[in-house]
Amino acid sequence: MTLFRFLREQQLFGDAFWVILGQIVSAMALLAGTRILTELVSPEIYGQVALLNGFVALGVALFSYPFISAGMRIMPECQNEGERADLHQVVAGYAARSTVLAVALLLVGGLIYRHFYHSDFSLYLLAGLLLIVTVRRELGIQLLIGGRKQRSASLWQTSDSLLRPLLAISLVVWGGQKPEWVLLGYILASFIANQVWSFVHRSKIVKHKRPARVRNFKADVWTYALPLVPMELIFWVNGMGDRYVIGYLLSAAEVGLYAATYLIINEAFNRSAMVLLRIFQPVYFQCCSRNQAREGFRILWIWIVCVVILGITGVTLLVLSKDWLTSWLLAKPYHSSVELIPAIAVGCALHALGMVLSQPLLANKQTRWLLSGRLCGALTAAVSIPLMVMHYGLPGAAFANCIYFGVEAIVLAMLAKPWRMTGGFETGDDQDPVEEAVNGCKVSA
Repeated sequence: MTLFRFLREQQLFGDAFWVILGQIVSAMALLAGTRILTELVSPEIYGQVALLNGFVALGVALFSYPFISAGMRIMPECQNEGERADLHQVVAGYAARSTVLAVALLLVGGLIYRHFYHSDFSLYLLAGLLLIVTVRRELGIQLLIGGRKQRSASLWQTSDSLLRPLLAISLVVWGGQKPEWVLLGYILASFIANQVWSFVHRSKIVKHKRPARVRNFKADVWTYALPLVPMELIFWVNGMGDRYVIGYLLSAAEVGLYAATYLIINEAFNRSAMVLLRIFQPVYFQCCSRNQAREGFRILWIWIVCVVILGITGVTLLVLSKDWLTSWLLAKPYHSSVELIPAIAVGCALHALGMVLSQPLLANKQTRWLLSGRLCGALTAAVSIPLMVMHYGLPGAAFANCIYFGVEAIVLAMLAKPWRMTGGFETGDDQDPVEEAVNGCKVSA
């Protein structure tokens, strides 16, 4: 079987079209919005928004995303629409209860911080609302992806990505340079997108008649999600913790410079990696659920090779064009951060590689091993970020990305062993799957 025919039989080309379209439009909206927003607000205000967004990301990652990830992994195992609806209800229930707890903790933390530093508590109220609408968005999009409904997921994500910068910029122009207007714009954008697409999919779901008996997913969701809770915290520390170290050791303005630059570079890698994730992960999980071992191995190695090619290409292009990118995508007060781009690019590429190398652990529901790999990266980050920032300032924070994401990728590869044909993989085919994946990606490139 040729590689092209294999991919066509897995229906990857249709998935790829909608994923790529959604990611391109979303990336363009975010980059354009960042360019305009950095013209309208100072690095200090942008840094405040980045720090509050970090708290929102922590709430989503720690309290809700483990359950959403469990729903996405279990979705391919559902036999009918009734089971899918039941799974959605279980995941939504867990996510809602955990989100209430996250918002409560955020508000308590805001009150404590206000007592000691006399900050504006309304920012924490807005951050709590942003957390709620973000969880609702991620729940809807990720479960659609798990069901391989890529068109609906891409349209939902694209509409949210277009509305967020549009409404944030409009409110800043109308109300002035305040972080409140940026956060309120994000909240309104996600609320509108969530309401529209929830109504669309609710209308589709009610047409299906539920069977009398469906599978009880509560134990499955909880068992899968529990090890992911500390892992998501670790993931947040690796991805967002450096901003709080910079804010503590340097200033909010330095956070703004770093966050704006990191966002642009991360977009180049995160969007590309997300395209591959949304194309390959659902079908890879589906192959594993159906015990199609050899097909799953092929999918995994096509995915790995594509990530390696994109990483090398992306780092090279960003290093060569860093001055041009900074001048076009950031306002003049942010141009001093151009020296951060090469190190951030390498770190983002290593992060994307580690993510795909760890997929066998997720597919086999070995989330405890995945937690161990993420823990090694977090411990490395906890040591390297403060030391690098204290000695080298913002460039040190950028170089720390290479250190802890590199360590994490190596450890995850050693734990997942993606090169081993485990779980009943057969070896007696006319071409080795790894070689076939490499050749296929060379042809597509």
